[in-house]
Amino acid sequence: MNLVGGHTDYNDGFVLPAGIGRYAWVAARAVETPRLEVAFSSISGRHLHDLTSQVGRLTGPMAYVAGVARELVRESDVRGAQVAVQGNVPMGAGLSSSAALELAVARALSAVWGLNWNPLAAARLGRRVEHVYAGVQCGIMDQMASALSAENHSLLIDCRSQAHERVPVPERWHIVVMDTGARRTLAGSAYNDRRAACERVVTALAVQDPAIHALRDVNLERLSQAQPRLDPTDYRRALHVVQEIGRPNALAEALRAEDTARAGQLLAASHAGLRDLYDVSSAELDTMVECATAHPGCIGARMTGAGFGGCAVALVHAEASDAFVAEVASAYAARTSRTPSLFSSPAVAGTRLL
Repeated sequence: MNLVGGHTDYNDGFVLPAGIGRYAWVAARAVETPRLEVAFSSISGRHLHDLTSQVGRLTGPMAYVAGVARELVRESDVRGAQVAVQGNVPMGAGLSSSAALELAVARALSAVWGLNWNPLAAARLGRRVEHVYAGVQCGIMDQMASALSAENHSLLIDCRSQAHERVPVPERWHIVVMDTGARRTLAGSAYNDRRAACERVVTALAVQDPAIHALRDVNLERLSQAQPRLDPTDYRRALHVVQEIGRPNALAEALRAEDTARAGQLLAASHAGLRDLYDVSSAELDTMVECATAHPGCIGARMTGAGFGGCAVALVHAEASDAFVAEVASAYAARTSRTPSLFSSPAVAGTRLL
C-alpha cells in the first residue's frame, strides 16, 4: 500500500509504499507436463493452461498466475506445476492484490522449479505480466513493494533507477487501511488514459528539450511556461505529478523525524492533487478522508492506489488507533450508507517462503 506518491511511478518519480498485513498464499509442486493446473479458493473448479501454446491477453486471476509462469519458463526448460491460491487481499481496493499474487506465484514456482530467486528481477517480471497479459500499463511500485518490503519499514523507491531505501515507520504511529467498499476495475478504468495524458505532455515538452524523458525531468516553472500550448486537462494531470514527485522523499524525512505536522500536510496535499488535478478520487474516498482527518487521533490521510474507488490510508497515533477504526467506520457508514472495512496494520515484510 502506497503511503504517498500517487501516479508518480510510471512517470519515473518516487513512491513510498509499505507492506501491510494482508496476503496472497500460493502452494505449488512441479509436474513433468508443460501445463498449469490451478485451483483458487475463491473460484470453483480447476483451471488448466498449456504453457507451450500461443497466448495473448488473459483474463481474471489466471492472467497473473499463467502470465508469471510463462515469463519464468521463457528462459528455462518448459515445465508445469499444480498450484493452489488463497488470499485475503481485497481485489479492486487499491491494495495491490495483483502484485501480491504475481510475486507469491513467482516465489513458489521459482522454488519448485529450482530457479534462482532475485526479488528485484521478480518485481520486473511482475510488471511485464501486467503489461503483456493483463493489459495494465502500470509502473513497478506495487511489485517492488511486494518483493522488497521489510518489517516496521516503508520502502522509498526511485522508479527511474529502481534504487530503494527502507525507511523506519515510527513505533508510535500506526498505519490504518480504510476500505470504502466501492470497487473499481483498473484495466477498464481511466488509469491508462491518465498515463497517456502524462506521455503527451512529455512529448510536447521534449520538442524543445530532448533531455526530457518523463515528468520526473520537468519542474513547475517549465510546466507553467508550456501551459498555453498544452491541452488543459493534460496540463492538470501533469501538474499533479510534478508536485507529487517530491512528496515521498519529504514524507520519508517526516517519518525519520516523527514530524506529525509535516506528515499530515503532505498526505493532505497529495489527496487534494489526486482529487482536484488528477481526477482519480471518488465521493466515497473523499468522504472517508474527511471522516479520518476529522478524528483527533489522525496524523493525516489520503486516498491510495490508482483511485476510482478502493481504499484510503491514514497515519494515526498508536494510542488512538482502536478508537479511530471504530469511530471513523461509524462516521463513514452514517454518511454513505456503505459498510466500510478498516484495520490497523504494522508495516510487514514482503514475499517469502513459509
